[in-house]
Amino acid sequence: MGDSIRVMIELGRKKPVAVAVGFDWPGWERSGTSEECALRVLDTYRHRYAKVAELAGIADEFSGAGDPVVVERIEGIGMTDFYGLSMRAAGPEEEPISDAACERKIALLRACWTYFDDVASRVSAELRKGPRGGGRDRDRIVEHVNNVETGDFARKVGVITPPDAWQDPDALRAYREAFCAAIREYNARGASARNWTVQFVIRHSAYHVLDHAWEMEDRDLSGGS
Repeated sequence: MGDSIRVMIELGRKKPVAVAVGFDWPGWERSGTSEECALRVLDTYRHRYAKVAELAGIADEFSGAGDPVVVERIEGIGMTDFYGLSMRAAGPEEEPISDAACERKIALLRACWTYFDDVASRVSAELRKGPRGGGRDRDRIVEHVNNVETGDFARKVGVITPPDAWQDPDALRAYREAFCAAIREYNARGASARNWTVQFVIRHSAYHVLDHAWEMEDRDLSGGS
């Protein structure tokens, strides 16, 4: 196996929760009631994330990676406690990265979009009920994911998009190109993304898309996922 997978553990402040974050692989992060639990869950999603790496054109890099190794532990914020989310940048995400490294992460973000769009196209419109996602069905999940990204995440790097852009494939494609271009530009000049870092913008955007894609797969009623 190749280099180990660097993992950051984000710990709850008041509740027994931990998030394991493979921050070199945007979107691959899972939570649990302890560090050990979060790492176990992260590992169970390795085969699912492999599909994203393949879409990004770096399947060999991912399949050749070694075991996860915790390189940093940080205290989370209220959302870490409440939602089990990583909401802070890892140490290595605080600085600009090379153009090549930025393109690699953008490719993984794009792969998460592609994966999400594919899942949304094949799961049932009605999804299995349960506590996850507040009981949203497919179309409400698609609306939620796109609205949060355009209305919050992309604005961190100055991209302003009409809230209904996600309903038009051409407008959605143009928005995503603009988002990627802004990420490149902010990273190249070492600019902060408001109260986030540019690398965290990529990672959290990828996580949000991929988490809901996996949710739709897990709640699909068509039997085809």
